[in-house]
Amino acid sequence: MHTPDSAAKVLIVDDEPNIVVALEFLLQREAYQVQKAYNGVQALELAAAFLPDIIVLDVMMPGMDGFEVARRVRQMEALEMTKIVFLTAKGTQRDKEAGYSSGGEYYLIKPFDNEVFVNTINEIMAYG
Repeated sequence: MHTPDSAAKVLIVDDEPNIVVALEFLLQREAYQVQKAYNGVQALELAAAFLPDIIVLDVMMPGMDGFEVARRVRQMEALEMTKIVFLTAKGTQRDKEAGYSSGGEYYLIKPFDNEVFVNTINEIMAYG
């Protein structure tokens, strides 16, 4: 997992390239090591190889939605300590409950505030 002398690893999963670029910029500016996936299948493959500290996960993606990705991540022993942060436009109470029940610890709504997003990631890394 994360040690003080290594950059924390974040996997961004979103099918919107503009969002991925924006999140990557914000995270790299904070010295995070970033990998990107644009769909659920790619996310699972990258997560297994990259072993991120945090996965920032969209819900609405073609093929496999973020809730299913989260459920599958939670079945991977190597990723049991990985935190899942949903970042999605799906903001109803029902959506949030689905996010938490599928394995997410945090649920942020798009459009998001850059500072709130970065602070959330930093707090996760500081306090788990």
